[in-house]
Amino acid sequence: MNGNIEKVTLKLDELGVSYELMRHPAVYTMEEMDALGIFTKGVVPKNLFLRDAKGHRHFLVTMIGERKADMVSLQEKIGCTRLSFASPERLNKYFGVEHGMVSPLGVINDSDAEVEVFFDSGLRGLPCVGVHPNDNTATVWLSFDDLLKVVRANGNEVHFLDLG
Repeated sequence: MNGNIEKVTLKLDELGVSYELMRHPAVYTMEEMDALGIFTKGVVPKNLFLRDAKGHRHFLVTMIGERKADMVSLQEKIGCTRLSFASPERLNKYFGVEHGMVSPLGVINDSDAEVEVFFDSGLRGLPCVGVHPNDNTATVWLSFDDLLKVVRANGNEVHFLDLG
């Protein structure tokens, strides 16, 4: 089993989280996931790994996939300086993944819980959410409440945004 996937499933098991692991070809975009029919099982959110202007703060924004990411609006809602996408090096440093593998489960690799996590309020209470297990050749299906449990168990600061 892939090391990232194994690390995620071990953590989910440790936390008593119910999940289903679905294997598939590597996907890098929401469109590729849609083409494989992955969306038929539940909601697959879009994940953005961002940083502030000086690179002092890092954010994961997890939003319902169909929504557009307006950086100016996100910046205002988060309350930070100008937002931009974090570099591949920063993504690897904090989440241990590459572009196309960003996931809230990346917090498992954020040992100092430095990344602030912002969830779209529209995800609250969803029974089946699909996220990468830090590898884009699989999707983990779990409830949003269980996903939130994993992020909080790691100690990352969690916020909710109205992105609707």
